[in-house]
Amino acid sequence: MIEINSEQLEKYLEEAFGPGVRLVDYGDIGSLDKQGMKSFGYGKPLLVCYEKDGQKNEAVLSVMKGDNFGHQFYWDRASVLMFQYETSAKMERHVKPVGLGYFNRSGEMLPLSEPVEFFILNEKLEGYDYFHDLDRIMKKGLGEGDVELAREMARWLSRVHSEKKDDHHLYTRRIRDLIGSSECIMGMIDESFPKPWSFFSNKRFMKLEKRLIDWRWKLSNYYSRRLCAVHGDFHPWNVLVGGKNGFSVLDRSRGEWGEAAGDVCTMAINYLLFGLYSGDGFSDDFRKLYMAFFEEYLQRTGDRQSLEVIAPFIVFRALVVASPVWYPDHPVEVRTALMNLVENVLEDEVFDYVGIDRYMR
Repeated sequence: MIEINSEQLEKYLEEAFGPGVRLVDYGDIGSLDKQGMKSFGYGKPLLVCYEKDGQKNEAVLSVMKGDNFGHQFYWDRASVLMFQYETSAKMERHVKPVGLGYFNRSGEMLPLSEPVEFFILNEKLEGYDYFHDLDRIMKKGLGEGDVELAREMARWLSRVHSEKKDDHHLYTRRIRDLIGSSECIMGMIDESFPKPWSFFSNKRFMKLEKRLIDWRWKLSNYYSRRLCAVHGDFHPWNVLVGGKNGFSVLDRSRGEWGEAAGDVCTMAINYLLFGLYSGDGFSDDFRKLYMAFFEEYLQRTGDRQSLEVIAPFIVFRALVVASPVWYPDHPVEVRTALMNLVENVLEDEVFDYVGIDRYMR
């Protein structure tokens, strides 16, 4: 429940509607009394009576309850309320929204006025995108420090993933999102591949989706041991290198908590992608980076269980780098190897990271 008083409400109304607003009364619907603090929350909205330019108005203030149906975090709930604010008035007979706002960490009520698009302002970091190093390696071979940098990134991930959280509902949500969300596997299949497609028939996509359901149920058995802090999109375009303090990361995505194996395979699949451009399978240079990264991570964490759950995350990341939308210029042999990986990796109960070549045949 949220505690609210008349000073908070009056300040919000003035900021939202201008200086000509005066709070008249507020309280439970059917019982107005603005003395002291009031609690309200999901299932207990607050009736607010106010006067603007001499005209009396009534409005109902409500918040959305956090739950395990995709609303665990305030940003989940904000998206629902912003949708309602933007679209409710367009529907005949629907209640009309008159304001949108949020409580800050100090308990103040702040208006959000006519939002159209959101932005974020981040600090400026030194360095350049890590994928430039991978381009260099592809053309000129490994240089001094390249393998050690891969190991350092694995060590960083091991520290990030050491923070654990016990929440089986949230772990289940993360697996559900991986398979079914618009950003992840189902969304990639729908929006990033033509239908029909010469590299992968519709029947093969259907078989893939059905196989992923088996994996969803398999991973549901791991919820008590796997949820941890994650980056969520740890690939070479989200890593800056060359700064005075070593590498830095950008664009944390898909939630604060998730499955560690997702971060591991996101970087590893890019070593594989660049390594396939040699024209003769997985090149030695990128295999060294891939193995150094994997082995350092496993040695630091001891998390060999990640190899039991990683397969559907590999499917997602392989679909991303195989996509003709995102990567239209892949040679045939590169795209074919990646789509073979998508299909074959789900057939092993434990991922054989050392023998990854066999999945691409």
